Amino acid sequence: MTSAGQQADESRGAFSLDTTARRAVRQGFDAFLEAWETQIGDDFPLPAFSPAMAGDYRVRTRAARVRDVAIVHAHSESAMRTADTPHGVEDRVRMYVVRRGSWTLGGSRDHGEQTVSAGQFLLRHVGRSTPFETVPHTAAMVTVLPAPPLVPLLGNRMVTGAADAAEVRLLVAHAKMVNTTVNDLGPAGVRAAHSTLIELTKAVAGGRFDDAEPLLAPALAQAAKDLAQRRLADPELSPAMLARELHVSVRTLHRAFAAVGESVAAYIRHRRLEEARLALSSPSNGVSITELAAHWQFADGSHLTRAFKARYGLTPTEYARSTDPAGRHPRS
Repeated sequence: MTSAGQQADESRGAFSLDTTARRAVRQGFDAFLEAWETQIGDDFPLPAFSPAMAGDYRVRTRAARVRDVAIVHAHSESAMRTADTPHGVEDRVRMYVVRRGSWTLGGSRDHGEQTVSAGQFLLRHVGRSTPFETVPHTAAMVTVLPAPPLVPLLGNRMVTGAADAAEVRLLVAHAKMVNTTVNDLGPAGVRAAHSTLIELTKAVAGGRFDDAEPLLAPALAQAAKDLAQRRLADPELSPAMLARELHVSVRTLHRAFAAVGESVAAYIRHRRLEEARLALSSPSNGVSITELAAHWQFADGSHLTRAFKARYGLTPTEYARSTDPAGRHPRS
């Protein structure tokens, strides 16, 4: 028999919901409330939202719960706003990471009104829920965490800074992984995912993370992959550049990738080859092999051709012909 304590220890849930389609808007808010109730639960009560928001809820939402941590990714087309009603006691730590738009938090006993702008994060302990408001087209991640392990680091202060800070990148990368895998995790995986969320939030609060902690290796590797994806065409992209931007040593970065079964250089090369393959698959492709090689930072067309054939079993020209019924092929 599973005890109540064990059940709480292993509790998890997740949902993904898109209410931006015209036909989904009318029932969108009710669908969100139902998904939250069934997958996230009463331990994370929602505030009272404004009637205007309930009537025009155009938001893409991904949410996950791992024990006593909840993660919400929201991409809103409409504005979001809570109602002007009293909020209950909430002894929690909240972190806001805003990529686009802005998220404004109402004033409280300890803090005045605070706006988290695009490219910024805010981490703080809250003793009572506060109202919030966003502008349309806001993209943000909100994480709700237990107070006891974090308040000793935070006290009454707010920690703010750039969303591209190394520690924040690691937390966001891990949160994304949790969001997509939580329902498939076993008990040990749930505990590891939860512990890593807490440790990475501590790193944000303290401005550094323990790069020798093995639990953090997958998050570091994912953060490096996210950064590499944005810089694939950059001639400066390298393990050293990624390590520098994530504030770790190259050795630590290599160790993190080894833990997930590949090398940093191999990941970059494979992603560049995949982008070249996608370009060759495009019906409107008019680019030459030499141009592809230059764009994706291969030494020359011959180098790209050898790497492409080793990866996909065909040369770029052969691959383009196999995907083009008209028989067109790229220039060399």
